[in-house]
Amino acid sequence: MEKEKVNDEKPDPENSLDFSEHFNQLELLETHGHLIPTGTQSLWIGNSDDDEEQDEKTEEWYQLQEKKMEKDPSKLLLWAAEKNRLTTVQRLLSERATHVNTRDEDKYTPLHRAAYNGHLDVVRELIAHGADVHAVTVDGWTPLHSACKWNNARVASFLLQHDADINAQTKGLLTPLHLAAGNRDSKDTLELLLMNRYIKPGLKNSLEETAFDIARRTGIYHYLFEIVEGCTNCSPQS
Repeated sequence: MEKEKVNDEKPDPENSLDFSEHFNQLELLETHGHLIPTGTQSLWIGNSDDDEEQDEKTEEWYQLQEKKMEKDPSKLLLWAAEKNRLTTVQRLLSERATHVNTRDEDKYTPLHRAAYNGHLDVVRELIAHGADVHAVTVDGWTPLHSACKWNNARVASFLLQHDADINAQTKGLLTPLHLAAGNRDSKDTLELLLMNRYIKPGLKNSLEETAFDIARRTGIYHYLFEIVEGCTNCSPQS
């Protein structure tokens, strides 16, 4: 009888991933989400019914929600910033401006919520009342990360004008540029970031990837990284 063969082959380093001790599964989705199958063979069910019905909410519905949260102004401010309820945000801040940097359970501030939804007027109001542009979530996201992830270029530009750190890194070492590079609809935001003289496109995330690596794999705008080639302060390799 033949002896059972023992598989003593060493793993191929090129086909294996060596995750760092700071590896974050959620942040892996931000840079490798394109690998998740979609369509009829996918187990991902897409948006919920609540998401689909969001645009159908009436003013009466919003007012009812506000009444339910009136006794918790911090919660109401977070909600109002996310839902673009500018008048409510203004009223709450006029009553108690110290709530401007209140946080939810994941350490998102009203500024984070307004930024990732692209509500520029709310962002302006929050910053005018002292919102912290450097506030970080439990995963290390700043409001600029939130804006760049969802291609909210106007909000990102405003945050940069108010001293947001363009090279801030999350716990997974993702910069705003990494997040923009992973969004296939992020041309405006990529142009904004890459034309900034202080951008450092060579920074790597916890998987040792630069933003250019992600853009080349996931999108059609990787050519935009040529913008920085002639810059005296930076280059795609630095």
